[in-house]
Amino acid sequence: MNYFSTRDKSLKFSFKDIFLRGLAPGGGLFLPTEIKKFNQKELNYLSQLNYNELATEIIFNFCSGEIKKEELNSLIQKSYSSFKDKEVVNLKKIGEIDLLELYHGPTLAFKDIAMQVIGNMYDYLEVAKDKTVNVVVATSGDTGSAAIAALSNRKNINLFVLHPHNKISNIQRKIMTTIGGANIYNIAIEGSFDDCQKIVKELFNEDNFRSKINMSGVNSINWARIVCQIVYYFYSFFKLKKNKISFSVPTGNFGDIYAGYVAKKMGLPINKLIVATNKNDILQRVINTGEYKPDTVKSTITPSMDIQVASNFERLLYYILDESDSKVGLLMNDLSSKSLFNLEKKEIDKIKKDFEAVKVTDEDTLSIIDEIYKEHKFIIDPHTATGVGAAKSFKSLGDIVVLGTAHPYKFNDTIKKAIGKNLDSPKHIKLNIDKKEIFDVIGNSNSEVKSYILGKIQ
Repeated sequence: MNYFSTRDKSLKFSFKDIFLRGLAPGGGLFLPTEIKKFNQKELNYLSQLNYNELATEIIFNFCSGEIKKEELNSLIQKSYSSFKDKEVVNLKKIGEIDLLELYHGPTLAFKDIAMQVIGNMYDYLEVAKDKTVNVVVATSGDTGSAAIAALSNRKNINLFVLHPHNKISNIQRKIMTTIGGANIYNIAIEGSFDDCQKIVKELFNEDNFRSKINMSGVNSINWARIVCQIVYYFYSFFKLKKNKISFSVPTGNFGDIYAGYVAKKMGLPINKLIVATNKNDILQRVINTGEYKPDTVKSTITPSMDIQVASNFERLLYYILDESDSKVGLLMNDLSSKSLFNLEKKEIDKIKKDFEAVKVTDEDTLSIIDEIYKEHKFIIDPHTATGVGAAKSFKSLGDIVVLGTAHPYKFNDTIKKAIGKNLDSPKHIKLNIDKKEIFDVIGNSNSEVKSYILGKIQ
């Protein structure tokens, strides 16, 4: 399997190449030259598999020729051995809601599902065998802790995690800043998540610096993240055994819901993918009006979605623009030079064949948490609540699976505000959050981040 860039189809990279690089040369994102489409017979076969077997079959399509299938299966089993649920994820009925719980991993968020596999892939692909790899990642709250849990104490790997200072929940920060080994460096940037992400992208685009530190990345711009997230769309679809299912997805950087789009391209008969967003509603605006115009990031009770530049949207643009790398490049140049771009009506219509989008306010989010607790004695986190709210807006679509993206304990302050009670911490987390936090606060500039990284590795 070979890979190219959304902005340059002439590029040719292997899976190992794109796994290590994360971001394509010139700032584009990697896509595979082929996305396999399963026929009905193959879908019937896949529907009989357990989660680990299904993950093996789907992920193998994107790394065949570089990882043997039986070794991939062993890697996946190892990756998910610590998950609370033996099937990795859990589909639960809450009233009329089909909730897909994705937060049974070591850091209580859906990011663990991809990150645990990625951590073991670093070892399998031997990308750090002869030279130390320095992984640099931006987080809006959950990616950082998942990356730390996956990469802590791995040989010849350092991890630098950038999070927006005072803009994630206390529990998110405490999990992230108390679980790492000596190879983990937490950096609080005086800015937003978009600022953190911008710095990471700039560092990837500086060839000399990237090469000098042997830089790698595990944000959702890394195709390996997308690949691992495709699996649970197939799994939950097969579990429900219904013909027409939509998915409601709390959405920030567009990676998780884009995985659903790839699942649909692979032949899974998904009806609609519903983008649930908060008042940082750039995705609702572009899907409904065609205008992609980042605004100032607003703080909400769903901090993992406090994002104005949804990086993975570029991957969708490539297909919406008839697989034209030049058109993608022009729009990205407009975004850079004019701070916006606009889609034509025919392009909006293409998006709306697969996607719907809706904004859920903080007030509605709190109300949804309270309502579900009162009616079902079940607690969901605020991000999942936006998914529930979005699903309610599109009841006419029929059966909708809501992706439960994080354990409610990670947002205990918000839960207490919604239902008037504190949550008990899961046992394996309780051991960590009382430890001393280790992180450094630095300014919002890539020069300061570069100096910090070089100071730690030299």
